[in-house]
Amino acid sequence: MVWHAAAMTRSSPIATGVLLAVIAAVAFGITTPVVAWAGRDLGSFSTAALLYAGAAAAAVLARLLAAKADAPLRRSDRTRVVVVALVGAALAPTLLAWGLQHSGPTIGSLLLNLEAVFTVLLARAVYREPIGGRVTLAMCAMVLGGAALTAGVWHDAAWSILGVLAVGGATAAWALDNTLTRPLAERDPLHVVAAKAGVGASVTAVIALGRGESLPSITAAVALVGCGATGYGLSLRLYLLAQRRIGAGRTGSVFALAPFVGAAIALAVGDRPAGGWTLVAAALFGVGVVLHLTEHHHHPHAHAAADHEHPHRHDDGHHDHLHDPPVAGEHTHLHHHHAVAHDHDHAPDVHHDHVH
Repeated sequence: MVWHAAAMTRSSPIATGVLLAVIAAVAFGITTPVVAWAGRDLGSFSTAALLYAGAAAAAVLARLLAAKADAPLRRSDRTRVVVVALVGAALAPTLLAWGLQHSGPTIGSLLLNLEAVFTVLLARAVYREPIGGRVTLAMCAMVLGGAALTAGVWHDAAWSILGVLAVGGATAAWALDNTLTRPLAERDPLHVVAAKAGVGASVTAVIALGRGESLPSITAAVALVGCGATGYGLSLRLYLLAQRRIGAGRTGSVFALAPFVGAAIALAVGDRPAGGWTLVAAALFGVGVVLHLTEHHHHPHAHAAADHEHPHRHDDGHHDHLHDPPVAGEHTHLHHHHAVAHDHDHAPDVHHDHVH
């Protein structure tokens, strides 16, 4: 394989992944206060079903309108898709919906910071993703940002310990979901979202009907389906694209922005008055994002020969195979990598799952 140094240094793979994760976090964070409002008179299973029905519908529509697809899901992915659907699209949103009803939108949003911590730790334990001092500092800054927003909330907001535990359980379930989803990051994200959301919505809808949960109003249903399409469908697609570039741990850490966005909106609509701690939190979250965006990770490393299928370009320094006729831009097909050793800036993506 020829080493294209100029192509590899043209843009940072880490910065691209971080920006995708930031947009995913904002899309998800915006929906949290809306879910708390729209689902306050609904059963938690009904809320979860509507959220992921919206996500599934958005993914199917986007797939129909998209010009091309990435690598499709395979038969061997079925068990993993079902597990992540049960954990991330059934258990987690049900716990979140119930927890928001008993903790309020501000505290519920802030508690979502725990997802980043759990995801980073699981990514390190399961995939050996390197963390390093910079990512650790960024994660700590974001968690402290959530803690700063929490100051002054606990004594003046109506909340219950069970609501707090439910939201905490939702973050643990989503962290497990994030970890289990990492091998699916190279598949077409719209296929993954549609399959995961479809299974999750079906399971929670059946349970909601079995429990006799009340039907939502048209306004609440539209709001929850819309939140599902953007905060759970679009957000998950961007999250998967970020995971493809920077791995599960870094994506989860950047996604800690979501609680801040949700809490900020809750504050703006009067859930509680804003104060000096809000500015402190904003500064800490800003520090965390900057640390991620400016991260550079490079060292000599070796790639073993491999055959796999995933989206790739021919100007990224890792894909120099030929096509007849030539192919430009990102595309997907089964291809071969020769063994190579080199040194360049990289993230823990599909090509860089080496031990440090």
